[in-house]
Amino acid sequence: MTVEIRKPIPVDDAIKRVIEVVENKDPITVHIDDALDYILAEDVIATYDIPRFNKSPFDGFAINSKDSEGAEGNNRIQFDVVDHIGAGTPSKVRIKGYEAVRIMTGAPIPEGADAVVMFEQTTENENGFTIRKPFKTGENIAFKGEECTEDDVVLEKGQLVNSGVIAVLATFGYEKVKVFKRPTVAIIATGSELVGPNEPLEPGKIRNSNGPMIKALCDQMNIQSKTYKIQEDNLQGCTESVNKALAENDIVITTGGVSVGDFDYLPQVYKEIGAEVLFNKVQMRPGSVTTVAYKNDKLLFGLSGNPSACYSGFHLFTKPTILRMMGSKDIYPVIINAKLGEDFKKPNPFTRFIRGKLSFTNDGIIAVPSGFNKSNAVVAIAKSNGMIILPSGTRGYSKGDEVKVLLTDHQSYESNLNI
Repeated sequence: MTVEIRKPIPVDDAIKRVIEVVENKDPITVHIDDALDYILAEDVIATYDIPRFNKSPFDGFAINSKDSEGAEGNNRIQFDVVDHIGAGTPSKVRIKGYEAVRIMTGAPIPEGADAVVMFEQTTENENGFTIRKPFKTGENIAFKGEECTEDDVVLEKGQLVNSGVIAVLATFGYEKVKVFKRPTVAIIATGSELVGPNEPLEPGKIRNSNGPMIKALCDQMNIQSKTYKIQEDNLQGCTESVNKALAENDIVITTGGVSVGDFDYLPQVYKEIGAEVLFNKVQMRPGSVTTVAYKNDKLLFGLSGNPSACYSGFHLFTKPTILRMMGSKDIYPVIINAKLGEDFKKPNPFTRFIRGKLSFTNDGIIAVPSGFNKSNAVVAIAKSNGMIILPSGTRGYSKGDEVKVLLTDHQSYESNLNI
């Protein structure tokens, strides 16, 4: 087998090449109970004003603000309570001078009232209460239509459906919603050295960790994935497995078989199936041999067999592709600034992505490498919640230097911050 000469391209260019060929999946209609983690395929329009009427945002007393003029500590003003209303029940009373209605959160403001006094701002007595400060017109009132009005676009096409979106859809009476269909993913772990979790570890064999890891990454996105096995570890076996996976799925992820060794068949597989290779080497560490190919409207990701490199490749290239196929307008990972928590003196001829652990402190966000940081590292992934980005051309960093960190796990931060 001829060794292929590869020309590395910058990470940004590689991501751009992938995204430029991705097409959205077709829209489908789902019930809002099943819509979580889909992407909206149309704008959502308000069917009425929010709030629908002037209402109280607090428990308290509705008054006419003019009656509170001159109130102070030495001149407390008395109000008589003439009605009591809860949420969903309008008052039939129109308040007169120095009268008030006891009102609960969410209840409509009664006629004649233009302010709400919270309970803790009053001193209650037998007939009502007194106050010691004046109130302005509109104080402590949520006004009709102040959040949105009928026919406003309240949610835009391309937004991820989360719990808040479900609440909005339910608020405006949307029982069903149009969303983009999710892509399906095929996972193929290549290499005769790989064995499953229950197989014996014979000399020279290793466990297949990349396949389960990629499946878990897909599961986190609510993306259906299926694992395919290569029946024979040769060019024909690889080609048959990739062809079958590509026919049945939108995305094929292979791990391993993308370097330049004598037994790596994937570069030849892409030629055999007529896929266009978008790039086959990236200026990054780990994962420089990451390869992405394209056929029709489907993508093939040749990720490194090294776990950390495979993990980086998924977050940088595969995840944005999945989100773009789903129609998301926010496809790129969140990147934040942090201070490096310890020295990292390795030079960086390519952009380096280091598995890192973020913690929040009163001195800011601190990022430290999460352990052993070679491309074959596994345990470091489990201890990380981000990837520290060290740009190419840099010659090492010192503790306290500012770095950028790509967030990979938004729910596992350590915090020493006093709130």
